[in-house]
Amino acid sequence: MAKAIQEKIIKTLAQGDFVSGQQLGDKLGVSRAAISNHIKALTEMGLDIFRVTGKGYKLAQPLSLLAKEKIFAQLSQLNHDDIIVEVHSLIDSTNSYLLRKIPNQISKGQTCVAEYQHAGRGRRGRQWLSPFGSHIYLSMYWSLEQGMSQAMGLSLVIGLAISDAIEHYLPNQVELKWPNDIYIAGKKIAGILVELEGQAQGLSHCVIGVGINVQMPDSTGEQIDQPWTDLSSHVQQAIDRNEFVAHIIANMYKRLTQHQQEGFVAMLGEWHSKDLFLNKAVKIITGDKETLGTYRGVNEQGAMLLENDNKIISVYGGEVSLRGVQ
Repeated sequence: MAKAIQEKIIKTLAQGDFVSGQQLGDKLGVSRAAISNHIKALTEMGLDIFRVTGKGYKLAQPLSLLAKEKIFAQLSQLNHDDIIVEVHSLIDSTNSYLLRKIPNQISKGQTCVAEYQHAGRGRRGRQWLSPFGSHIYLSMYWSLEQGMSQAMGLSLVIGLAISDAIEHYLPNQVELKWPNDIYIAGKKIAGILVELEGQAQGLSHCVIGVGINVQMPDSTGEQIDQPWTDLSSHVQQAIDRNEFVAHIIANMYKRLTQHQQEGFVAMLGEWHSKDLFLNKAVKIITGDKETLGTYRGVNEQGAMLLENDNKIISVYGGEVSLRGVQ
């Protein structure tokens, strides 16, 4: 019930006019006090709503909401109008939503995109901050007919897909960091979370989540404990998030299809051309253990190659962090 009311308040405020608490209450069949509580909850999600006595509530900045019909129109222009896309205002997690649909209520390429996640997560269970209407929170389902082994290097493939989409607006500036981060000018702009279900052999299921910073609110940026950037800081024109989502979906589908047919080896050269740490001094952190070495890129399976004591070590992921050494 609360979610439905909040979604209706958002759509009303998105029109850009002042709306009184009484008007909202009459429209939605709740009290002014209830409206006040819902407005408070929305501001905690990252919406900048202010109140003027005698006028009511208004958004501090215009809000262009994600819309299924607009995304679909863009996908049609990109020859991908056969992909199922769902758009949500409020959700726990786009990844969790699609995982709940496996195996019988989902099709290859099916995508969920949301304005806000209250339980968004990144790699190794970290919280992914998801302010309302500011960024892209998107997940796509992909089936793995040959089993879990087909998922090798998948996060790197998606890194290239997100690079393709960003470079539609910002050519030749994307950097990729093994295994699942996208950078611009040495700062993180996006992250990837790949989650798998199934068996080592036979049909398995994959949900690929992507979070991309488009226009970071100051209040959220202050909570992030690593260097970050957003697309709006590097692009002169306003970003149409519906168009951007369509480019992300089309490029993910294209890269996943290429990976299915040719494997990651066909993209290895492209990856190395964008590799943030290629041939640089790095350290890998596993629990309390740190290992220093020189980063030598990735292999055909997507494993990181670390040169240490004149030997090459292959690191396949798991509870591992890669960091540069100044």
